Amino acid sequence: FLLGVCVVSMGLTFLETVANPYTTVLGAPQFAAVRINVAQSFNGVGWVVGPWLGSMFFYSSEGAQAAHQTLWIPYAIIAGVVLVLCVVFFFAPMPDLVTKDEYHLDTAETSTPHSIWSRPHFVGAVAAQFLYVAAQSGIFAFFINYVISEIPNLSESMKDFWLFGGSSGSVLKDGVWRINESGAAKLMSTAFICFLAGRVTGSILLNKCSAHKMIGTYALINIVLMSLVVAQLGWLSFVAVFASFFFMSIMFPTIFALGIFGLGKKSKIASSFIVMAIVGGATLPKLMGYIADEHNMSIGFIVPALCFAGVAIYGFIWPRLSGASSLLGVQARGGH
Repeated sequence: FLLGVCVVSMGLTFLETVANPYTTVLGAPQFAAVRINVAQSFNGVGWVVGPWLGSMFFYSSEGAQAAHQTLWIPYAIIAGVVLVLCVVFFFAPMPDLVTKDEYHLDTAETSTPHSIWSRPHFVGAVAAQFLYVAAQSGIFAFFINYVISEIPNLSESMKDFWLFGGSSGSVLKDGVWRINESGAAKLMSTAFICFLAGRVTGSILLNKCSAHKMIGTYALINIVLMSLVVAQLGWLSFVAVFASFFFMSIMFPTIFALGIFGLGKKSKIASSFIVMAIVGGATLPKLMGYIADEHNMSIGFIVPALCFAGVAIYGFIWPRLSGASSLLGVQARGGH
């Protein structure tokens, strides 16, 4: 089972590496961030439905053994859908990826640095993506733990509310009603609606606002939200976790678009490095878990707060790193 999960993860990184740069170049350059956000809005639908369906197959009132009997069903469905997509794309004509070379990386001039690592906006994107995915993974991974251990007790009227999973989403412990694992999983599905809403509205706003300013501003808002969680303010902290889903929604695709800006044919290799930066999701959440073990789950959210600080810095200094005022193109003062 674990080997299968690893293979699926490897396949997803292939898809991210190939599909994302295609999305950014299929149209006017100034709308690259818009296109990739629109495209990735659709995986937000899966994040909404996934936890809800998972709670049906992964948990059972009859115990873990009963749940294990249905564990294979969602994976079999996914396998069938992906198989159909494989057939479709096998016969679909796919043109080669061609992007504008703003920095003359593809030319034969010896005086021009040809390495993508000579472009600060790309290097910064790798670092920002590492930090963002670390923050995202930490919030996603510990959301259920946080809900179960940190949110206040439910009242009699709240315990049957659909938002908290209905009658099967809570359990009576020591005379008070608490959300259980099934209710927390369904609550997470609702939180992903906020994520999807952020992608959709972000795609609209990116038509009017600079991409780097938007991720900088959204990252600053998330720093405030994470601070509210760390402060342990009861339901206000719980709402702050929910709101963070909305404001981190556009970060991955937008950082991606900013990172491969103007790299020409080298956008392909740049894409792979930015996708590899998702290893942040496998490292820093461990620190978040360690802090939670030593203190409590709320204090652990200081880790994503620091990660969002790094993303905010990248967003606001992107014009200086790229020599461009926006995704439209490089300015003359950039030396190109």
